[in-house]
Amino acid sequence: MNQNPLDFSGKVALVTGAATGMGLATAKAFAAAGAAVVLADYREDLIQAEAEKLVTAGYKAIAVRCDVSDDVQVEQMVERTVAEFGRLDAAFNNAGVMARIAPTANSTREEWDRVIGINLRGVWSCMKYELRQMERQGSGTIVNNASVGALTGNPGIGSYIASKHGIIGLTRTAALEYIKHGIRVNAVNPGLIDTQVGRDVFKGDEQVYAGAAKSVPIGRAGKPEEIASAVLWLCSPGASYVVGHALTVDGGMTVE
Repeated sequence: MNQNPLDFSGKVALVTGAATGMGLATAKAFAAAGAAVVLADYREDLIQAEAEKLVTAGYKAIAVRCDVSDDVQVEQMVERTVAEFGRLDAAFNNAGVMARIAPTANSTREEWDRVIGINLRGVWSCMKYELRQMERQGSGTIVNNASVGALTGNPGIGSYIASKHGIIGLTRTAALEYIKHGIRVNAVNPGLIDTQVGRDVFKGDEQVYAGAAKSVPIGRAGKPEEIASAVLWLCSPGASYVVGHALTVDGGMTVE
């Protein structure tokens, strides 16, 4: 009988932005699949509580405070992962923020630096240290969280859209650089997902959000767990021939 490709027993997974939403759902999914999980986020109280819940439920998990825009903290996050569990097999670089809505000419340098620093430079920094560890091992998988915003424009959130386009470029480049070292790098493009970041696009207007959700071809917003399923598959042996791909999971939003 073939082994379940989604069995991560004996593996170590790192998830950034793991306090809520897609990150937390993915961390829980990795744990349920048998992996030891590192939950990383700048909101230390939240990830500590979630890690404790996983441990109480019988899983292996630790919480690591990390602001991904700070290279030193990112390096320490990877070092802590290896010190605790001995290796790093899978990483979901999920941490990100939404831009404050403003037309390009009215946006500020401070806002550009904030969004790019977390969403794009943060992914680059995480990949940098994750890849170094995985190269030493000769194996590993990385999934970067981009967005359907990596495929289109969207008025008012230029820095966010630019950051997500950049993630796809980084993903494709790193994939080509490291596949010969046994490391697969891919990305996921979530559509409208029921998270706080997703709701922030609509300025907290629940009616507008509900209308947008209904307009998705599948008729609803996606669930964080549906992104987690895609991430685990991309990190699994079942996706062993998938390299440098950005998997769109959007309920049909971008189908033409």
